[in-house]
Amino acid sequence: MAPADAAGGVATLRIEVAYSPAPRQVRVVTLDLAAGCSVADALRASGLLERHALTLEGLRCGVWGRVQPLDALLRDGDRVELYRPLSVDPKEARRLRYKRQRRA
Repeated sequence: MAPADAAGGVATLRIEVAYSPAPRQVRVVTLDLAAGCSVADALRASGLLERHALTLEGLRCGVWGRVQPLDALLRDGDRVELYRPLSVDPKEARRLRYKRQRRA
């Protein structure tokens, strides 16, 4: 059961869920959820899983840039982030950019 707030009602948390389906595209959903909700609860409530055909199995996610398990509890103001797999190793991408700059 969620704890009550000062007015005697059930406390709610304002949570953001962010997902970048492609470079330079970000989808952010703001939710009001009951206190005591987990990362998985926020992901399900956001609708992003269904919209982008994602499943919770094998999904990497975090809160404010730090990887968290799906059962981690959220606090008011948290930002849950879904991480997509890297398509190129960051070191290799840096090398490729450097080579392109030298040619130009």
